Amino acid sequence: MKSARSVRRFQEDREVSRETLERLVELVRYCPSGRNAQSLRYIAVTSAEDREKLFPLLKWAGYFPEWDGPEPGERPAAYLIQCIDTHFGSNCLCDDGLQLEALTLGARTLGLAGCIIKAFNAPKVSEAFMPDSRYVPCYVMALGYPVEQVVIEDMPEGDDADFKYYRTADGVHHVPKRPLDEFMLNQ
Repeated sequence: MKSARSVRRFQEDREVSRETLERLVELVRYCPSGRNAQSLRYIAVTSAEDREKLFPLLKWAGYFPEWDGPEPGERPAAYLIQCIDTHFGSNCLCDDGLQLEALTLGARTLGLAGCIIKAFNAPKVSEAFMPDSRYVPCYVMALGYPVEQVVIEDMPEGDDADFKYYRTADGVHHVPKRPLDEFMLNQ
C-alpha cells in the first residue's frame, strides 16, 4: 500500500503491453461487486497513436494548475479507461474504487505505477474510445514504469493541516498523510 502512490511521470519509451493490462484487469474479476452486477468494463490504450489522442483529454494534478501534465518522454506508456456498462444500471456503487485499488496494487507488483484520473473530457473520450453508447467512461488510469519519486510524509494533526501534495525543486513529489488517531473516532 505504501508504494502504491499516484505517479504522473513515466518511462514513456518502456512498453506496457496489452497482455500486461489484461493481467491487471483479470484481478478485478475477483473484487467484490455491489449487487454482483460486475458492470465495469475496461478499454486498453497502448498504441502511440491512441495515447496521443487520449493525452490532451486529461487534466493532470489539480494542485498544479500551471502544469499541463508530463512532458513528451515522461508520458504514460499505457492507459486503462474504466467505463460502466449501462445495460446493468447507471450506478456501480463502490465497484469503481475497489477495482481501481486492485489495479493500482497489481501494477505495483509488476513494477508499474499509475495515476487514477477523474478529471477528463468525458464526451471526447466517449467519442474517441467507446465502442457503443451504452458504455460511459468513469475513470482513466495512466500506467507505466515510474521516473518520479513519491514520498509520503506525516501531516500535522488538526483540521487546518495542509493536505495538498506538492513537488519540490528537485522534482520529488510529496504526499502528506494524516496520523492514525485522526482516522479513529472512538479512541
